[in-house]
Formats: sequence, structure tokens, C-alpha cells
Amino acid sequence: MPDENLVHAAVSISGMNYRLWQVHATKALAPRQWYSRLAMSSSAGYSATQLPLLDLTQASESVQKKEISPVDLVDACLRRIESLNPKLNAFITISAEAALEEARAAEAEIARGEWKGPLHGIPLAVKDLAETAGVRTTAASAVLKHYIPSEDAEVVRRLRRAGAILLGKLNLQEFAYGGSGLIGHFGPARNPWNLAHITGGSSSGSAAAIAAGLCYAAIGTDTGGSIRLPSALCGITGLKPSYGLVSTRGIIPLSWSLDHAGPMARSVTDTSLVLQAIAHYDPHDIYCQKFPPVYYPSAIEEKSSLRLGVPIDFWIDLDPEVEKATRAALASLKQISAGTQDINLSTADDNTVFLCESFTYHQKYLPAHEGEYDPETLRRIRSGSGVTAAQYVEGHRNLLRQRREILELFENIDLIITPATPRLAPTFAELEAAPDQIRRKELLLLRNTRPFNTLGLPAISIPCGFSKSGMPIGLQIAGAPGAEGKVLALARAYEKETIWHKQRPS
Repeated sequence: MPDENLVHAAVSISGMNYRLWQVHATKALAPRQWYSRLAMSSSAGYSATQLPLLDLTQASESVQKKEISPVDLVDACLRRIESLNPKLNAFITISAEAALEEARAAEAEIARGEWKGPLHGIPLAVKDLAETAGVRTTAASAVLKHYIPSEDAEVVRRLRRAGAILLGKLNLQEFAYGGSGLIGHFGPARNPWNLAHITGGSSSGSAAAIAAGLCYAAIGTDTGGSIRLPSALCGITGLKPSYGLVSTRGIIPLSWSLDHAGPMARSVTDTSLVLQAIAHYDPHDIYCQKFPPVYYPSAIEEKSSLRLGVPIDFWIDLDPEVEKATRAALASLKQISAGTQDINLSTADDNTVFLCESFTYHQKYLPAHEGEYDPETLRRIRSGSGVTAAQYVEGHRNLLRQRREILELFENIDLIITPATPRLAPTFAELEAAPDQIRRKELLLLRNTRPFNTLGLPAISIPCGFSKSGMPIGLQIAGAPGAEGKVLALARAYEKETIWHKQRPS
């Protein structure tokens, strides 16, 4: 870890301007005077230690009924962050005082009968790739360690409009370039199920924070699996929406043609509530697309006889425990659907567009800041330098061609079912023992998720079991563009039949 491996706290002054200071990760994240009161108990019957472990839906219902105050929820989350974040390293920035001010404002609004919806007064967090006005946005890189945006990313603005309270910014792999979560200026986030194991990346802090009960939901980004992989390895639910459904304006890009932003939470229902708040057309985002309006919290209960496709290539070379759990999940899905059929869908994809766009974005920082990148991140970025204009144009045309041709597949099926990842979460020791093999192992972990970024299809990872050693296993459900309702509905139907999503790490 770098010498500057510190946890940073952002504090509100007069509700608008922020000052930043540093607190060593081994110390308390916040002085006691930050907390407005102790949430020892509530009329809903939850103790202060129980509050952060509620599902978002449970917390929201209690807030709406005025059984729990948003201030209670923020207090409880901040205390849990103070206790656990030094071990997990899920947060880079804690916006403690700002969150308490927002909670007090939400409490007053709800008391006046001005409830804004299910996210009102609920503490969430965002991956530190999304810009936040007045609060440092680092992308987990020394390159941006002093960058303080003047405006919120569109997805952050949508959350604020829904009344959500932002606890802070979550850790990630540097500039989101990788699937291990191993590389970053502030050190890696650790898996709450076993601290010796990785979370997966690049939305590593988001997955760790949700699994450990540090926040009720989070925003992640996904260019090749960066929402679904850490969700699978940390035992939570993570949805990569259709390409263009959720605005990525104000999110530091990895690859404009493949980037997606989406919700991560503890259940399908919670995921649908966050998606409802952020899935809106943004006319200022040239990559955002108009889709027919859907009310996702209702759509998840509208499951019909869905036809399931099982792509053969995605089910080969699996860890035996992953195969056992996902095959059992597939058997359960057969019972609650119109059945399954084998389909042809390759796991191979062309990296030309990804490599070129990543290299192109970072020209604004190179060569002046090349010494501030992790050497491995810099190597990956520079790997796109050899892509010619002709190769990029052909690669982009091929990407668009694939997105058009995949529509034919959905004339015969409704959804695609795969394991979320072929492997269990490796340990840090396994990866660090062979540094030259890290990228190859990352790509294996991402094998089943990356094609759905190329195709722009909505895809969700849901918990479907555990290994003998207690590590989570995820199942992936994907659908046609704009079919988030069907994806969520089948995921919810499976969730009702199982208990995997109710498990919590000790």
C-alpha cells in the first residue's frame, strides 16, 4: 500500500462547501461529537446494531411510517463504518457531517408529510468514480487525489432528488481497470466473508460495504463485469442495466462504448428501488438512450412463463463448487419458468474498442502524471496505444453489429442464464504470488460477464449458494435491451424460493 493509504473524511460547512482532512485508517473515522444522538433502539423494535443490517426495503418502510428516523439510520451506519472500515477498506471518503445534515433535513421533510419515495432518508454510497460536487473524487488513483468536482454526476443528482443520503465514496480498482480490486492508491477492499479473499472488481468497495452492512445500497460501474463480479463474490445482488438506460455523465470513463452504471444492494427488491431512481433519460449524455418507461418495483412481481436460454460456452471449465451451486439454481429456475433450451453464445469478445478508448481518455493525464499511476494500471492503459484508427473503426462497427444481431436471439427466448463467474473468490496471497498472472486470472473471473457489456444487455448477479469454505457463489440472468423488468422478475422469483440472499457475513 502507498504511504498515503489514508481514509479521508468530507465534512459539510453550511451545507454547501466542504473541507477535507485525513484520518489514519487504524483510527476512528469520526470524533464522537459528529453524532447527533445514539440510536440505541427505535419504536420499530430494532437496536442500533440491527439497523444497518436491515434490507433497504425494510428500512424504507420504517422511515415512511416514522418508526425510524433517517438520523438513526445514518448514526448506525457511521458507527458501523467506524468499527469495520479499517478492516474492510470499503470507503475512501466518509461524508459524515454532510450525511447527518441531510438526515436531519429528511427527518423534517418526512415529519411534514413530504415523503419523496422509497430512498428518502436512506443512507447510500457511490463508487469513487462518480463525481460529487465539493467532495473529492479519486478513482482510487494518486492522479486524482486532489480532484474536487464542482458538479454531481447525473446518477448522484438522481439519488439526491429521490431523497437518498450519501455516506461517502467507495473504493475501487484504480480507474476501474481490472477485475480483482487488488490495485489502487488507497489499498484494496477486502471481502467481508473472509478478509483473506478479494472482493472482485472494479466496484470492490461497493460490494464490501453492502455485504458488511455499511450502507443499504450503492452505485457501481460495469465495463466488463465490475458490478456483477464483486456482487457474486460478496454474496449480494448487482444489476448492470441495458447500455444507455442509466446516464454515465459525470462518471470517470473506462470505455465510453462499454461503460454502464447500476445499482448494488442486498436483494432484488432493493435493487429495483434504486434502479427506479436512476433509470432516466439524460439529454445531455450522448450515450444515454430512451427506453419505454417501466416501474421496476412492480415489474419484479409480474413474472410470466419466461423462456430461458442456456449458452453452452458459459457453463464449461467451472470450479466444481460453482458448477454444483449454479446447476442447482438452474434446476430451480426450470420449475418456475417455461423451461430451458441450449443456445449458442460465445464468451469470446474483441478488446479493440476497450483498449483504444481507455488509452484515449488517459491522454489528458499522460505523460505529466505517469509516475502517479500504479505501474500495472499504466501498463494496461498503454496496451491500447497500438490500436490504429482503422482497427478502432472496424472494432466499433463490429460492436454495433453484434448489438443489432443479438436481438434475433430473443425471438425464441426471453432470458439467458449463466454462472456469474467461473471461479470462487481467490485469496490475495494467490494473486500476489504470481503478479504476472493477475491479469489473466482477472479475465477468467470476468469471462461470463464481459460479453454482456459488448452486447449492451441488462444482466444481474444474484446469490445462489456458498462454497464449503463459506465463500459466496453468484448466478447471472441477462435479457434483451430494455428487459430489466423480466430480468428482475425472474431473479425475484428465484429469490423467493431460496435463502441465499438472507445470509450475512459474521
